[in-house]
Amino acid sequence: MPEWLVLTLAMLAACAVVVIVTLLRHRTAPEDEDPSETPDVIEYMTMWIGVVYAIVLGLAIAGVWEGRSAAQDHVQAEAVALHEVSERVRVYPADIRDRIRADVNTYVGHVVTTEWKTMADDARVTDRGAELFQRIREDVTDYKPRTDFEAQAYQPLLDQVTAADQARNARANSTGETMPGVVWFGLIAGGLITIGMIFALQIRRTPRELILAGLFSALIAFLLFLIWDFDAPYSRGVTASAEPFLELFPQAKG
Repeated sequence: MPEWLVLTLAMLAACAVVVIVTLLRHRTAPEDEDPSETPDVIEYMTMWIGVVYAIVLGLAIAGVWEGRSAAQDHVQAEAVALHEVSERVRVYPADIRDRIRADVNTYVGHVVTTEWKTMADDARVTDRGAELFQRIREDVTDYKPRTDFEAQAYQPLLDQVTAADQARNARANSTGETMPGVVWFGLIAGGLITIGMIFALQIRRTPRELILAGLFSALIAFLLFLIWDFDAPYSRGVTASAEPFLELFPQAKG
């Protein structure tokens, strides 16, 4: 099911629940009930519950967006480091240079095709990707420089391989969901309590109040969906992209 359809259904369901509960409550309310006589303490509590929940929602959205941005940074760092490896080996003999570049291209091709799909579907990186990266490491570390010029390029190459390895590990650690279950419990329970306080204010059945209550509940549903959508950086909604790899290694598109 497309995510936009899930969001639409969730928002419509939230609106429908609020409107239906309001209508049912209005039918079962005593005839002498006066909605204008809501105690001041209830209005005060409702205000502060809304403020606290808004702060929690804002922090949650900021957290998952930061996680998504960090995931994209990991991809960028890995792609740049591998591109530097591919470029810096130009000082090596032709056979060594071509072998390292071929192994880098093979690894990148695996990442943007097979491994990227595995991250989206299973929230993990592949063992084959680790094997291909280890081959790059061995290509670089096992070569013995024959000239001073090659020796000067050797250590920077090792540094770039290390940087790519760190970025790969960071990418692997950010493939899953970042929000703990207890936080989700708090967000959902807080949303229900916040919406429930609408009924504590004894809203009436006027079109204006029903529309505002429905829009308020739809907004909370949208924000919760936004948090869920950003929570998995590589598999939902606005995901981290493999574009840095494709820009630096155009041949990997095939």
